[in-house]
Amino acid sequence: MTKGFDKDFRFKEQIESAAVSIMSNIAEGFSRRSTKEFTQFLFVAKGLTAEVQSQLYIALDQGYISQEKFSELYAKSDEVARLLSGFIQYLLSKQKEKQTPRTQQTQ
Repeated sequence: MTKGFDKDFRFKEQIESAAVSIMSNIAEGFSRRSTKEFTQFLFVAKGLTAEVQSQLYIALDQGYISQEKFSELYAKSDEVARLLSGFIQYLLSKQKEKQTPRTQQTQ
């Protein structure tokens, strides 16, 4: 990273905050003990991943990071987004499985 990034404290804080919030939303959602709420928090975490990716483009455009560093960080954030998507789909399918028997019983 270049010195410009180190001097742009607001931007640096913004990207760090979004990255930390990804993990925080996963933890908070897990603590809710409800699959529905957990899934909602995972969606928020996935949105924050997109925010980080957007900020990486800004960092690249501003010359704060090299193309090589951008590619490395973007690939990692993309992996996080894919993992979150997979986990969300898994939880949604489990939620549907639980709802299906009840729906059939009431009909």
